[in-house]
Amino acid sequence: MNAPEMNRLRGQIRYNEAMSKHTSWRVGGPADEYFMPADLPDLQEYLHRLEVNTPLTWIGLGSNMLVRDGGIRGVVIAPLGGLKELEIDDTGCVYAESGLSNSKVARFCLKHNLTGAEYLAGIPGTIGGALTMNAGAFGSETWNLVESVRMINRQGELINRTKEDFEIAYRHVRLPVDEWFVAARFRLQRNNPGQDSDIKHLLQKRNDSQPIGQPSCGSVFKNPPDNHSAKLIESAGLKGYCLGAACISDKHANFIISNTDTRACDIEALIAFIQKTIRQKFNISLETEVRIVGEEA
Repeated sequence: MNAPEMNRLRGQIRYNEAMSKHTSWRVGGPADEYFMPADLPDLQEYLHRLEVNTPLTWIGLGSNMLVRDGGIRGVVIAPLGGLKELEIDDTGCVYAESGLSNSKVARFCLKHNLTGAEYLAGIPGTIGGALTMNAGAFGSETWNLVESVRMINRQGELINRTKEDFEIAYRHVRLPVDEWFVAARFRLQRNNPGQDSDIKHLLQKRNDSQPIGQPSCGSVFKNPPDNHSAKLIESAGLKGYCLGAACISDKHANFIISNTDTRACDIEALIAFIQKTIRQKFNISLETEVRIVGEEA
């Protein structure tokens, strides 16, 4: 995008931006271009001006993404902090844009005595990510609450869609080609005040069972049918196992922990090693929940 076109934008554009600054594993090579829109109209303007064949990658809090050491070609769009509109609309639904953190939406619902979204407080990510992967925790899933969504395409056009327009499954949503979530309307139930203890209970449950405060992506693998990935990994004797500078958490076996010396290739190699071991021992194929993007160094 040339200088005059950039001057019309109100968001920030960075070049050769280290993705290690934007992922919860703190690893990843540079993005060619990194755009942080000021708001939804700014994002529309940016996409409208962008070359049609430019590769696009979207990132929220970077908590469910492994960026390879070679980085990301094309553009990374980061709506966090820009797409942040949050309100109860005239239909009684909670309207939340995709750059909002899940925890902020959970607490907004609590403040307005709405129940059903408490579990979002335990998912480290944004609404955009929760919609994209049908994120869930404590027996609840995002798309159980969705009334409708707003999408944006490569031309910057907005499209309103209903739940029926999508193929939805466990940790999976099939999106239309070259469309991305920018907002959703969630239908929740009215509840009596005082639900704060439920959120605190869920967060305490998460803190007790997960390595909170250590660099990870959350759960690495989806749970196979009628089983749990953490249980399989632990049963294989891999809890605490390290490969290179990446280690399986000794607190929760479905978490991989990084440190200052870890590279993305260490994490990816450990993921592959876990999958191979579980396949050999239990004849079960573990599917990754984490999204792996970018190029090898």
